[in-house]
Amino acid sequence: MRPTLRQLQYLVAIADTGRFHEAARSLNVSQPSLSAQIADAEQQLGAVLVERGRHGAIMTPIGEEIVRRARAILSQVEDLRSVAGRPAGLVAGRYRLGTVPTIGPYLLPSAVKELHRLFPELRMSVREERTVDLEERLADGRLDMIISTPEDHVNGQSMPLFEETLYVCAAQEDPLSRDTGPVDLDALKGRELLSLGPGHRLSVITQRLADVAGAHVSTEYEGTSLDAVRQMATMGAGIAILPNLYAVVEAQRDPTQVVRPIRHELARRSISLIWRKGSPVMPAIEAFGEVFREVAAELIGASPSAPQRRKARN
Repeated sequence: MRPTLRQLQYLVAIADTGRFHEAARSLNVSQPSLSAQIADAEQQLGAVLVERGRHGAIMTPIGEEIVRRARAILSQVEDLRSVAGRPAGLVAGRYRLGTVPTIGPYLLPSAVKELHRLFPELRMSVREERTVDLEERLADGRLDMIISTPEDHVNGQSMPLFEETLYVCAAQEDPLSRDTGPVDLDALKGRELLSLGPGHRLSVITQRLADVAGAHVSTEYEGTSLDAVRQMATMGAGIAILPNLYAVVEAQRDPTQVVRPIRHELARRSISLIWRKGSPVMPAIEAFGEVFREVAAELIGASPSAPQRRKARN
């Protein structure tokens, strides 16, 4: 005997909610029924998967491993159902997309709108995560595809979308804000750079730039979002390192914002659409990738050739 798909689904729900009654409610089953199914699965496997306690349900080490594998199995089953129930060539159903927070909010509003125009039966759910968390969720089947930096997901299959130049942003009174055009690394020597916290590829690139430029990355402030990093820079806390898409979108929202591209080969990052090798929905994912690529090209192409100088406020 082996655990059933339903038992695996129950186990994953317990891992996600941390409580038997919440897992049962999320699956619309009774708690006694769910508890009985988990006990049966444990008997079939010959191992305790869940530690029951007054404060909830905690997965045992073997339970954690079983949940990881169960997620992948359930994801593959969902893929098979999606493919089997779809007419040939039709892109429809629910797809789960993960994205790094330095890309998603600036690319996806336009891209998802275009996807829904092209594929009316498509349902796209989006989750923003750090690079390291995207890798885990893609591997265990919680995501169908991710938009991220390909060097951080070497086990997946990828489609290049675009390449970004990194920009600097500083306070109004900073010398970097008194000029336009590209910035050489020499201009960053001895300066304090602001970036996102660990787990983001952008923080790795920023550290490399600091090393080469003779700058240093702030140890007193680690941003949780690009907006937060930019705001700290405009208040004089340091020099914000911002990706192309974000700089373009923010420049469009506020034409008085000074953003300048960095002129150095290290001040670039490649962005790809990545999925699990052998995914049965690869044709649909590649169709999505074409849309992401075209929208990104339009947005980056909208970047002003010379960044705006900050205008005097009334």
